[in-house]
Amino acid sequence: MDAIVKNFPAAGATSDVEITRPTQAEAEEAVKVLLRWAGDNPDREGLLDTPRRVAKAYGELFSGYAQEPEEVLGTTFEEVGGYDDIVLVRDIPFFSHCEHHMVPIVGKAHIAYLPDGRVLGLSKIARVVEIFGRRLQTQENMTAQITSAIDGILKPRGVAVMIDAEHMCMSMRGVQKQGSSTLTTSFTGTFKTDPAEQVRFMTMVRSR
Repeated sequence: MDAIVKNFPAAGATSDVEITRPTQAEAEEAVKVLLRWAGDNPDREGLLDTPRRVAKAYGELFSGYAQEPEEVLGTTFEEVGGYDDIVLVRDIPFFSHCEHHMVPIVGKAHIAYLPDGRVLGLSKIARVVEIFGRRLQTQENMTAQITSAIDGILKPRGVAVMIDAEHMCMSMRGVQKQGSSTLTTSFTGTFKTDPAEQVRFMTMVRSR
């Protein structure tokens, strides 16, 4: 039986979307079609095992569709000694793929929140980045999804997210401008209403 994949709704969406996952054989056949489209022969020796390898790689690269942020963010800690100031995890590396051209996005995420009685394990924040990164994305949507997940599940006093990434769809094709980067930010709660907190977040991210 074909597997059913449940997608986490995009920022602003009102419902989940269910799709039917093709079989392994169908995925491999699709890779063969693309190889022929590219101008090569999928039956030559060097490409014989490529369809299987690509299907396996896609399973890893897009594993975020099989995970939900609620599973990661559901475990919190309340014994924090009254700590209520900013918690920042910066320089979280990630790899994603552009939903327009299916080529890589490579960057780092910086995520902060102001606790309201509960805190997350630090590794959980990195795992949320991984969940959304390992899906077809736009950087703007990924930034909003990370913010919404942490804000909606942890319910802190505020969330701040900054993503700095290079898009291979600009570096490898099109305008071919290697080294250019895109910066996106998203704020909720105190980070959104208090400019001083935004400045503090930005300063902490940039300080070394």
